[in-house]
Amino acid sequence: MLPRKLGHRTIASASRSIRASPLLVEVAAVDPGTALRRLGSSAEGLPEEEASRRLEEHGPNVVATEVRHTSLRLFLRACGNPLVLLLALLATVSVLTGDARAAALMAVMIVLGVGLRFFQEARANDAAEKLRAMIRVTATVLRHGAPVEQPVTRLVPGDVVQLSAGDMIPADVRILACRDLFVTQASLTGESVPVEKADAAGKPSDGGALELRGLGFLGSAVESGTATALVVETGPRTYLGTIASTLTGEPVETSFDRGVSRFTWLMIRFIAVMTPLVFVINGATKHDWSEAFFFALAVAVGLTPEMLPMIVSVCLSRGALLMSRRKVIVKRLNAIQNLGAMDILCTDKTGTLTQDRVILERYCDVAGEPSDRVLGLAYLNSHFQTGLKNVLDRAVLAHKDLHAEVKVPDWRKIDELPFDFTRRLMSVVVETPEGEHRLICKGAPEVVAARCSAFERNGDVRPIAEMPSDLREEHDALARQGFRVLALATRDFEPRHIYSKDDEHELTLAGYVAFLDPPKETAREALDGLLARGVAVKILTGDNDLVGRKICRDVGIPTEHVLLGGEVENMSDAELAEAAEKTTLFARMTPGHKQRVIQVLQGRKHVVGFLGDGINDSPSLRVSDVGISVDTAVDIAKESADIILLEKSLLVVDDGVIEGRKVFCNILKYVRMGASSNFGNMLSVLGASAILPFVPMTPLQVLTNNLLYDFSQIPIPTDDVDPEQIAAPRPWSMGEITRFILFVGPCSSIFDYTTYFMMLTLFRCWDAARAPLFQTGWFVESLLTQTLVIHVIRTNRVPFLQSRASVPLLATSAGIMLVGIWLPTSPFGPALGFTRLPDLYWPLLGLTLLAYVVMTQIVKTRLHRRHWI
Repeated sequence: MLPRKLGHRTIASASRSIRASPLLVEVAAVDPGTALRRLGSSAEGLPEEEASRRLEEHGPNVVATEVRHTSLRLFLRACGNPLVLLLALLATVSVLTGDARAAALMAVMIVLGVGLRFFQEARANDAAEKLRAMIRVTATVLRHGAPVEQPVTRLVPGDVVQLSAGDMIPADVRILACRDLFVTQASLTGESVPVEKADAAGKPSDGGALELRGLGFLGSAVESGTATALVVETGPRTYLGTIASTLTGEPVETSFDRGVSRFTWLMIRFIAVMTPLVFVINGATKHDWSEAFFFALAVAVGLTPEMLPMIVSVCLSRGALLMSRRKVIVKRLNAIQNLGAMDILCTDKTGTLTQDRVILERYCDVAGEPSDRVLGLAYLNSHFQTGLKNVLDRAVLAHKDLHAEVKVPDWRKIDELPFDFTRRLMSVVVETPEGEHRLICKGAPEVVAARCSAFERNGDVRPIAEMPSDLREEHDALARQGFRVLALATRDFEPRHIYSKDDEHELTLAGYVAFLDPPKETAREALDGLLARGVAVKILTGDNDLVGRKICRDVGIPTEHVLLGGEVENMSDAELAEAAEKTTLFARMTPGHKQRVIQVLQGRKHVVGFLGDGINDSPSLRVSDVGISVDTAVDIAKESADIILLEKSLLVVDDGVIEGRKVFCNILKYVRMGASSNFGNMLSVLGASAILPFVPMTPLQVLTNNLLYDFSQIPIPTDDVDPEQIAAPRPWSMGEITRFILFVGPCSSIFDYTTYFMMLTLFRCWDAARAPLFQTGWFVESLLTQTLVIHVIRTNRVPFLQSRASVPLLATSAGIMLVGIWLPTSPFGPALGFTRLPDLYWPLLGLTLLAYVVMTQIVKTRLHRRHWI
């Protein structure tokens, strides 16, 4: 089965196309001077003439250049469905043979089916346009050493740009020089915390090029600091450009699309076999090839599930309306069934399992015991530092009650030692209420600890050499639990005016503050609900595995099996498919890794949903069977998604899964009813054609029977669904449908043949002159049995007693059966070729209906017990 093909590429090659360019990785590994020479540039940038030449060579800095499909092309593609082509062919033949009523019915079905798909596809693929809109801004570029503002679209490889807080990084760049540079890469990696950048050389590790400190990527933004950077790749060759390339082209065929297509071809095969047989048998036995042709045409129409487009569209539209009341907006109607069929949901943890906000989770001394003193030091440090507060500072300052408790107005800032990448820490010097000067240092635990000569515990200060080994490892224990940890240390001084980085030594370690994006209160409940419904949840995150494990443990997701992005990169499709089945947490994942995991799971016959809200999630949203995003997501993610949640919660997804399964159950009811009934009728037609000296029903009677039966099924979208029918995922299964047709369909044929026997023997219809009586008797029995059996097929329980249909379905079923009884004696009877039936016919018909319902229920129950349906 694996590797699965995508056009001419395998899954691995398709997903691995989402990656940083080799040139970008190459210049990341060398020093800035070498990088400039590699790009044929200098620290003063490019001359204007050279920049113009390179613009001609490389093209504009635009990530996607998709050719928009015309309305005509979308319309022609919607008309290419095999069922639509079959209906069009039969409608054309009906017009040519004078059967305008059949042609009109099929034309209505064609309009519904084609119209639905056309309008869906006309609005479905604006993602690449959203990506292009992202870079309609300017950048500061050096030309002969002078900074000028240029449209980002005119940037070329070799340009030198200047970046500052608030700027979007305009291309894939190599950092040449920077100061206190923090970059937000959440749209590409999913990590909410800004990452440090520097001019240091490096090579990719498990996290890929996105983790290299010396690189910046189009689609990310500068949160703080300044930088000078060398443009290495532009447009479609950027990392974001490779993501954009996955959003163009033909829409991915989903589970629902494949299911409808397979069912359609199944019915076409039945028609291709049955119709010629009926034509040949009737022509050979009745010697009237013209009548045999019209009868065979009527049989083909009878076998065609012409109501399927309408039933599907009504079911899906009603489902979309109900889901909108549950905070779920459906963009693509087919996604409703895919949501119900989904057996694996892949999602990022941020905002789905977590609250999507960093909070100060723990503040403790060196022994891990809660410490208000450490919290107060952290608050003073964050309060008095200048510049842009990062998410960790904001999490500390969210404890507003500390402002009064610490008596902040009694403290006065003396000096500040800003953060830099060499030290990896920052300090403020404050004057205490007692008039002393105190340096409060905050930074990475291992860096701060290396500058400490003492530690404090329970008010007792002791030399750092006496610190027990288990206390030395306390910050590592917090990190292993998934926390982002900072250490706090202090040093007191006699008052003076000037402080320097040399004063950040001989510190006293006070303790640690630990931050976390905490799990949602509803996460565990939602996960339990999805698991109970047969939906496995897999976490695909760009964050590290320690944070992922922590969150998964908190919400009850087992983490015995974890895969990192580097491991995914080195696996074949077959190896990854095997590992993905049992893995619940995928960490340090790039967009290409996520997309590949989804595709290999699909290759294992899973229906896979993906929930995401960032640019990095767009390829996965597009390739999954059902892409789910939220109304607060970036535009690209929302355009790529099939379903939009008004609340980013798995509880809302759980509600959508239930509604999706209800929709599919009702679609499946029509498929089973129509296909099995039509198949049984055609078996009866074959036998009757072989033994009777006349056709068992006229073509007009066949079409009338089919029209009335179809009308009885119109309220199926309103029908109720038994709880056990939505307890597990419900994907399309051609095996189940075929078994249902082959075992249940012939049940009706048995009683058709008993009706034949009754009409031929009791009512002496062997004579061709009494053909109208035979045709009337079979018409009424055929219509009543297939209409009544709707209520047997719609449930796995005992019909009427354990499970009742909706009121509209009960009403139409009863109404059609009454019409069938009334029609032979109605004013329309003679025009349809009907005649009055004998009084003895009706009690015998009653016995036939009872026996038919009982037999069909027995067959259906046995099929269900053997898990064949």
